[in-house]
Amino acid sequence: MVYMDKRLQKLSGGTMKIEIYPSSQLGGESQCLELLQIGSLAMTKVSAAALEGFAPEFQILSLPYIFRDKVHAFKVLDGPIGKGMLKQAQKFWLRGLCYYDAGSRSFYTKNTPIYSPADLKGLKIRVMKSNTAVEMVKRLGGSPTPISFGELYTALQGGVVDGAENNPPSFYLSHHYDVCKYYSLDEHTMVPDVLLISTIVWNKLTPQQQKWLQEAANESVPVQRKLWAESVKKSLEAVKKAGVKIIHPDKQPFIDKVKGMYEDYRNDSTLYSLIKRIQAVDKMDLSGTDNGK
Repeated sequence: MVYMDKRLQKLSGGTMKIEIYPSSQLGGESQCLELLQIGSLAMTKVSAAALEGFAPEFQILSLPYIFRDKVHAFKVLDGPIGKGMLKQAQKFWLRGLCYYDAGSRSFYTKNTPIYSPADLKGLKIRVMKSNTAVEMVKRLGGSPTPISFGELYTALQGGVVDGAENNPPSFYLSHHYDVCKYYSLDEHTMVPDVLLISTIVWNKLTPQQQKWLQEAANESVPVQRKLWAESVKKSLEAVKKAGVKIIHPDKQPFIDKVKGMYEDYRNDSTLYSLIKRIQAVDKMDLSGTDNGK
């Protein structure tokens, strides 16, 4: 965000700047989205999952293993599919500018190491309040338990749940590794974050100002992804040092258990077509991502 502000100031000759309010100072994701809709807040960053209610297409990004790997994810998001989706919530006064990496979510548990879906059987796993996440854990054999992230530490401590799932920086920074000593990198989902601007604010900008802002946002993407990759590396090293066993399971049994979830969309031609388009993004020449430029 700081980098984007610096770039915007330079591109605009000092006529535009971004005031940054970190750490949920202006509210949670839902509150910030509401503020964008009335134009009280100019921009915010939210999980793509938070946009499902505004643009149904975004729920596809929460499907397990919809992306083969990180490179495939970036190819989809930076290409025509991702760019098209950024405009889908405009009728709700929300315009997407770019995607940021929010990592891969994996299971961490207190007492049972997860090497295969069979190990999840009977375990209460905390999930986000998301129908997709609930269905995924059910299909993998676990017992999904929606709990807010703020209450999760005590829920893990008190045995309300046996484990949870999240990306490495969240696992580390939340100190959940104090309680959970097994982290199984099955990397079931790669839900990106989306940087949004209020269309009320966007439409007040001149075409030149819009161009500068979009350019600054585009240039911030590779910077954010580099910082995220560094954070993942540091987080995994830190939890390992704290005594967490890092497991690299065979992902195929997990993939096989959840692939039926894609067929649940067969009756929705728009979303099913989107799934097929994402899966078809070619596996060759994946070095050609354009980082949204």
